Amino acid sequence: MLELAGVSHVYPNGTRALDNVTLSIPRGMFGLLGPNGAGKSTLMRTIAGLQAPTSGSIRFGDIDVLAEPDMLRRTLGYLPQDFGVYPRISAYRMLDHMAVLKGVGNAGERRELVEHLLNQTNLWAVRGKAIAGFSGGMRQRFGIAQALIGNPELIIVDEPTAGLDPEERNRFLNLLAGIGENVVVILSTHIVDDVADLCPRMAVLAAGRVQLEGSPRELIGSIAGRVWQRTIPHTGLAEMQAAHEVISHRFFAGEIIVHVLADSQPEGFAPVVGGLEDVYFATLAETRRPATAAAAA
Repeated sequence: MLELAGVSHVYPNGTRALDNVTLSIPRGMFGLLGPNGAGKSTLMRTIAGLQAPTSGSIRFGDIDVLAEPDMLRRTLGYLPQDFGVYPRISAYRMLDHMAVLKGVGNAGERRELVEHLLNQTNLWAVRGKAIAGFSGGMRQRFGIAQALIGNPELIIVDEPTAGLDPEERNRFLNLLAGIGENVVVILSTHIVDDVADLCPRMAVLAAGRVQLEGSPRELIGSIAGRVWQRTIPHTGLAEMQAAHEVISHRFFAGEIIVHVLADSQPEGFAPVVGGLEDVYFATLAETRRPATAAAAA
């Protein structure tokens, strides 16, 4: 179990990236969903021991993460949003090198480990290829391979599917699902479908704060019967936003499909089964409302 209590972080320029974040994250896949700039990467770096928070505490099992970051690193697998490698080295040689750095000194044990990881991440066929020639999806799978060295009990992946094509995204998510049963895996992303597909527990982070937490099914149930849909001309969005609580809109065939949140059916709208995307957009709309009101004042 990963326990965060009152974690806050203020950068020297005064930016409050994290504001009293408190979470209990059990074994299995946990989705941390939020827009760009929400504080997700700051939180992931803090959990990984790469930066100290301004205040708060983090524990992973018996490890006090802030007091004993080296103890955590021994059981941590981390795939940051941008990770650097030596681009002209082959995948096999790079994993072998990283296994040495992780303390796997026996050559036979290391060879067995590297071969297992390359097969597990479906990279065995390109083991001799320079990482510089890998596609985005192959690089991400290599990133997971290096994160799995040492049998970590805590795995952090930060925006892992951003920029991947649908086939590579599916391949990567299936890989994550396969390793996420017996360890704590934190999937930090702004892509709603990644969380909906994989995570039995999740939280939404926005403006540095945890805005809601629970299972996707519970959260979707919280808006049941309150989401309504209407198709409007592309020129009518501003009027619609002034009259209703618009949580999302998208263009389709020259018109706009609008979703609104309301306790009773607005005139001209039809009921629609809300999904996790509606929960997410409704939450973001709620967090932005005070800022909009303050700006108007």
